[in-house]
Amino acid sequence: MAGSVRVLRRRIKTTRSTKKITKAMELVATSRIAKAQERVNASLPYAEAITGVLTALATNTNAKHPLLVAREPEHRAGVLLITSDRGLCGGYNVNAIRTAEQLIARLKTQGKQVALYVIGRKGVAYYTFRGRELAGQWSGFSEQPRFDDAKKVGELLIEAFVNGADDSIDGPGEDGILGVDELHIVYTHFKSLMTQAPETRIFAPMQVEDRELAPGEILPAYEFEPNAEELLDELLPKYINTRIYAALLDSAASESASRRRAMKSATDNAEEMIKKLTREMNSARQSAITQEISEIVGGANALAAAGSE
Repeated sequence: MAGSVRVLRRRIKTTRSTKKITKAMELVATSRIAKAQERVNASLPYAEAITGVLTALATNTNAKHPLLVAREPEHRAGVLLITSDRGLCGGYNVNAIRTAEQLIARLKTQGKQVALYVIGRKGVAYYTFRGRELAGQWSGFSEQPRFDDAKKVGELLIEAFVNGADDSIDGPGEDGILGVDELHIVYTHFKSLMTQAPETRIFAPMQVEDRELAPGEILPAYEFEPNAEELLDELLPKYINTRIYAALLDSAASESASRRRAMKSATDNAEEMIKKLTREMNSARQSAITQEISEIVGGANALAAAGSE
């Protein structure tokens, strides 16, 4: 019985140590959520401004830029998946990968080949373990992405899209880059501290939405300096990089929120386990005391009985 008490006491000590770790990780994740949200909000004005400028350019010119024109037929689609570098964040990675797999399956039913690009060690490890070939992979910045990181990813994707896919070539072209005819992104959108949902977006070719004019509204007349083609050459890559950066920031906030929720659940479970083990230890200790008292009383009674004889 004493051995059982020692085992329970050791388990309680171990669980308390685990609880301290999960609580610390929960607090760190909580602090990162606020910072990530601030970065998301700070990036919105620029993203909205560049989208508005490009929409104006696209609707006021007949320029046929590769990033604006849909291709027929489409031979290969590129899919960029954003996952995390670290684990312990609940279903964050599983949900993102599942959404990417659903998108890939849908693209294949349309007769398209798929080139997969992955950000984050968890996603890279998932596909590497299964022997899936990746057209590009990056890691080391999932929690605190910078614009330079997005630009590094965007440069490869833009070059792959501008090159285009050739149905006569199954692998990379002469420059070693696998050409694609459209680009999709799968990331996790931060809705609230309790809700983060994986989403898919197509970001190349750029989707220009036709907006209905209000009564009496007149579209402004634009003069381009330099010409529209040169402006599109400069702005469209910035637009792609901005979209990737916005998705990285959104995913970083979602990752921290998922980790906070997972660590809070682990901390609560550890607290419940400590209470349960403490009850078991107290019960075992009381049983040991009761047994010792019974043995003492039994021994005393035996001695008394022997003396009376």
